[in-house]
Amino acid sequence: MRKTDGGGIPGAESMELRFKAELAQMDRVRAFLEQSLRGLMIAEEEYYQIELAIHEVCINIIRYAYPGNRSGEIRMKISADKRKSEVKIEIRDTGIPFNPSAADPPDLDAKIRRGDRGGYGIFLSRRIMDVFDYRREDGENVLRLSKKI
Repeated sequence: MRKTDGGGIPGAESMELRFKAELAQMDRVRAFLEQSLRGLMIAEEEYYQIELAIHEVCINIIRYAYPGNRSGEIRMKISADKRKSEVKIEIRDTGIPFNPSAADPPDLDAKIRRGDRGGYGIFLSRRIMDVFDYRREDGENVLRLSKKI
């Protein structure tokens, strides 16, 4: 974990974390989020929305970005801009290309009728974050999320 000056933005601080794309790392991700947002005036609901979005994105990367027992890494940067009352998250991985912004929303009625328990993560993350933007850059999936707080 590394703390930076927020990219030169006055009132902004950012922290970075690198971790193996493994489910066992999710407690570390939660602790990183908590530490990154410590000291911000953030409503409990907004905090949990950010946590849910990060959790869902990371779980999808862990489960699907590195098929065939390929090992991989996830890099996450969280920036808190106090002046703009905004939290920005950038998540990078070198897994197979996947654009979650282009994923079709699930048919909620059909999923409920079938009793499907999964497949809601990207849909929820896109709905609860103010920005959900993907691009492929230099062999990496780059997802940028932001939330006004």
